[in-house]
Amino acid sequence: MASASLNPARATEQNLRIPDTDIEAREHKYPCLYQINTRVWLRDLSQSLARQATLDDIPDGELDQLAQAGFDWLWFLGVWQTGPASRRVSLENSEWQGEFRQLLPDLQQKDVCGSCFAITDYAVSSDFGGDLALERLQHRMHERGMRLMLDFVPNHTGLDHPWVQSHPEFYVQGTEEQLVREPQNYVRIAVGTKPRALGYGRDPYFAGWPDTLQLNYAEPLLQEAMQQELRRVAAKCDGVRCDMAMLILPEVFERTWGLRIEPFWPKAIQSVHEDRRGFLMMAEVYWDLEWTLQQQGFDYTYDKRLYDRLREGHARPIRDHFRADAEFQRKSARFLENHDEPRAAAIFTPEIHRAAAVLTYLCLGLRFFHEGQFEGRTRKASVHVERRPAEPVESSLRDFYARLLSCVTQSETRDGEWQLVDAAPAWDGNSTWDCLVSFAWQQPGSQPLVVVVNYAPNQSQCYLRLPFDEIRGHAVRAQDLMEPAVYERSGDELTSRGLYLDMPPWGFHVFRLETL
Repeated sequence: MASASLNPARATEQNLRIPDTDIEAREHKYPCLYQINTRVWLRDLSQSLARQATLDDIPDGELDQLAQAGFDWLWFLGVWQTGPASRRVSLENSEWQGEFRQLLPDLQQKDVCGSCFAITDYAVSSDFGGDLALERLQHRMHERGMRLMLDFVPNHTGLDHPWVQSHPEFYVQGTEEQLVREPQNYVRIAVGTKPRALGYGRDPYFAGWPDTLQLNYAEPLLQEAMQQELRRVAAKCDGVRCDMAMLILPEVFERTWGLRIEPFWPKAIQSVHEDRRGFLMMAEVYWDLEWTLQQQGFDYTYDKRLYDRLREGHARPIRDHFRADAEFQRKSARFLENHDEPRAAAIFTPEIHRAAAVLTYLCLGLRFFHEGQFEGRTRKASVHVERRPAEPVESSLRDFYARLLSCVTQSETRDGEWQLVDAAPAWDGNSTWDCLVSFAWQQPGSQPLVVVVNYAPNQSQCYLRLPFDEIRGHAVRAQDLMEPAVYERSGDELTSRGLYLDMPPWGFHVFRLETL
């Protein structure tokens, strides 16, 4: 890869900032996002350059390819400054070290960088070129019609964040008794000349993360400070993904720490939007709290429920999931993998992987892809380690995703109207219609699309009544956009009895309908 051509010495904030309106004209109703593990990506690039790579070295050609593939957003995971104290925990924690060596049998100490979520400062790591390099990257992305997403970690900081010394009251305090009784949740930290017991960052169901400290949202000044931190991040990007956003909901925080707090997200999001019109907020969220966070102002929330149902492998719960309120679905971020979940190619067979991908990325919502997914990587990189093992490219999967992205970026699926289409039995006593999930996309003045998936390990048959009045009285050609197949049928038949389908296990179609 060639290094980027921008001259850092000529960069200024004035000539790098692009007005919001220049990008808004390119927005889509259902955008596509691509997540990049920045540390791993730059480590790979460093090896090819034989020197330390920064954000300036990301080739224009790489950005061109991502823009041409149809991505509206690039999420650069883990650009912020972290500290040596949290890295030391990653180096000394025996359980984590075992996981790292499973990933990299030839692990070296220099490979362990510490968790990118143990943040000490919302400034771009000096290893990556600092804030100015990020501004130049954002400028190059804007030139290509793409927006920049970064991380915001509201729940905790790294062990050596400056606030530990300057504002220890910003952290959850423990007692000597808790240190003895719950060593997995509390740690003794020297604050000035006085040791204090502080809580590790955690959620209510697991032991604390020992490389982090828990922020105390019962402290009003901490809430004000975190609002300022969020606004500071927002000045450097176009959107944020908020790590474990549900942990600072009042009911969750009280269950975890026994402390009552005022709601944080509504006022924080309003504050950001006062500065940055159109700034995007995406929440990592679980435990059926997605709607709660949407109501508090988030533009998108993780749809882990769909992911779990796809892994379970049954069509009916997936269909029922798609019956949820349309606005809720529009604000759902659909994914098959990310840095927290196993690689899709590792947990799905090739046939199920493809069927699940068609359902995930051709329904409504934000389409969330992960770097390495298209190539069929099976090993999940650790957020504590900046190197990953070499893996061969699965060419057939890469070709499949190229065809799928072509469907995802059709005007109908990016900006059209979506609806679930129910199948009917092909004949009395045949229950396999229940194995199919199907929906339709339509946009005024364009040819409609029909997506149908047999999400089952058996052959399935059905009739699919198509909801397009405009095809009545016409012959209709159905062109499969994923496979080289063409069918011609009567529009009257398709809208009355329906399209007859006999589909193999985990089979799928993406039909474009053309009236003749």
